[in-house]
Amino acid sequence: MQLVRETGILIQKEVLLELRQRYALNGMLLYVVSTVVVCYFGFGQNSGALAQEPWAWNTLFWIILLFTAINAIAKSFAQERQGRLVYYYTLASPQSIIVSKIIYNSLLMLLLALTGYAIYSLVLGNPVEDNLLFLINVGLGAVGFSSTLTMVSGIAAKAGNNSVLMAILSFPVIIPLLILLIRVSKNAMDGLDWSASGDEVITLLAINAIVLSVSYILFPYLWRS
Repeated sequence: MQLVRETGILIQKEVLLELRQRYALNGMLLYVVSTVVVCYFGFGQNSGALAQEPWAWNTLFWIILLFTAINAIAKSFAQERQGRLVYYYTLASPQSIIVSKIIYNSLLMLLLALTGYAIYSLVLGNPVEDNLLFLINVGLGAVGFSSTLTMVSGIAAKAGNNSVLMAILSFPVIIPLLILLIRVSKNAMDGLDWSASGDEVITLLAINAIVLSVSYILFPYLWRS
């Protein structure tokens, strides 16, 4: 299928560019590590202090991931040169471009999220009772942040890389997503049964599916403008 082939080639291109430049990956890893270290010293170099306050541990973790996603993904299209975009226009379909961007950014965000979770837990302690549910929630959050910010980045790039427009468009989706992620994480930290998080997980899946569908359907119209 042409869509699958083009998407695979574009993802490979994104990976090769990242391995060659490593700006985003190295910069975001440095951001995650430095933020966790600052939190560690901020709590008096006591690795267990923050873990004793699960609500603060949970909230701070998702704030770090949110700003990591914004810094890593928000410039998906802004960093592309105009000539390169025109070249893509002649080679691949807009559906392949947006799908490849979302998949690559989701993988990048998942890598950063898992790395951040490991470092965060190592330095500041880990009060999570149900790690499997927590990790599934992290995966849903990575896909949600990536798909939303990738599409909004494409819109902002067409509007002259307007950062204000990007904030306005992403806010209505990111905030409800963040609230649901914090709720599921809190349930995982308390060790509650999975049924207690069923509605939130289904809603997260629905939001991700809607954003992906809207991106796939509407991006071709944006791409032609």
